[in-house]
Amino acid sequence: MGDETHPNRKGAFLLPALLSMTAGAVDVIGFLAFGVFTAHITGNLVILAAHYVTGRFGEIGPILSVPVFMLVLSVVTLTSVAMTARVARRLLLVLQLSLLAAFLCFGVVFGPFPDTDSPMAVFAGMLGVAAMAIQNAVVRLALHGSPSTAVMTTNTAQFAVDVAKLIRGREQHTDLSEVRHHAYLTLASILGFVIGLVLGAILEVRLGLWSLAFPAILAAVSIPLAEFWPYPSSTESR
Repeated sequence: MGDETHPNRKGAFLLPALLSMTAGAVDVIGFLAFGVFTAHITGNLVILAAHYVTGRFGEIGPILSVPVFMLVLSVVTLTSVAMTARVARRLLLVLQLSLLAAFLCFGVVFGPFPDTDSPMAVFAGMLGVAAMAIQNAVVRLALHGSPSTAVMTTNTAQFAVDVAKLIRGREQHTDLSEVRHHAYLTLASILGFVIGLVLGAILEVRLGLWSLAFPAILAAVSIPLAEFWPYPSSTESR
């Protein structure tokens, strides 16, 4: 993927914030309704380890989530090799929206799921996992310069590092505009994720699986917004 020229970076925080809000909402709804972390995949490893130790090992969703996530991410990476960053970004975001729409449809039509190990519950949950794998692919492959929109531990650590650099840089009277801008982007992602968590949880409690319409709408809005992503990609043609 290669050079795209978007010199104006004003409003660049909007897309990472929106995608993070989407991930936060899908993650909390997926956990409340299906017992699976769809975005925070390592959380499923924690669930598996805890259940194994306590003798309740056997929940299918957390077991499948990691290989499904890795498989989708690998396939997307391989198939996007010949695409420019802008084309890959657009197609992947459309694919994410399609998966979230399917997640919503299967959840509303066949849910709620008292048994999260039922075949339909597991299938629907994996649609959410696949959608979040696509979002991770978008950030890594086609949103050069964006912070993570799903892994907030990394973002929190990076934000702390950026703040420390800003404090130290003021003492040294150095130009820290780039560090400051990156800190703003990272903070936007963290806040977006938290807002998505809170709103997603409230909606799931009140609306059940209709709450999945919220992240689907956010994903739809992100498609046209991504056309204005202001960062050049490092490799336009591959």
